[in-house]
Amino acid sequence: MARTRSRLSAGTVVLDREGLVKWCEADQRVTAFVREAQDNDFRVVVSAMTPIEAQDVRVRSDRLRWHLSRLKIEPVTEGISSRAVELLRDAGLHGHKYAIDAVVAATALCSARPAVVLTSDEDDMGKLCGKAVQVVPV
Repeated sequence: MARTRSRLSAGTVVLDREGLVKWCEADQRVTAFVREAQDNDFRVVVSAMTPIEAQDVRVRSDRLRWHLSRLKIEPVTEGISSRAVELLRDAGLHGHKYAIDAVVAATALCSARPAVVLTSDEDDMGKLCGKAVQVVPV
């Protein structure tokens, strides 16, 4: 049986902290988005910084570990770090407050296209990613 073509077709979905937390909490919309992405050969990834930011008492550690085992955790390389610094400068944002968002955006920008970021911070992520990455609010 042939797979039905959906709106997603081979690229990358990047989860920010809220995207990861909502997936761990079985949020229907995020779970459906991730499932569709995986069914259509999208890589679903998080930055290595995201699990650190997601560590919260509302997310059980075993559940977080299980969900992370189903994702690709992208390292924060020197290239990603440099790109994040450029993004912060270009957007006029301060690294102290927006460092992790900038790393997530740089991860998306350096990923296979089309790239999508699931985020609760649509405005700032939009400033950091520009038009090159689709920003989907969760």
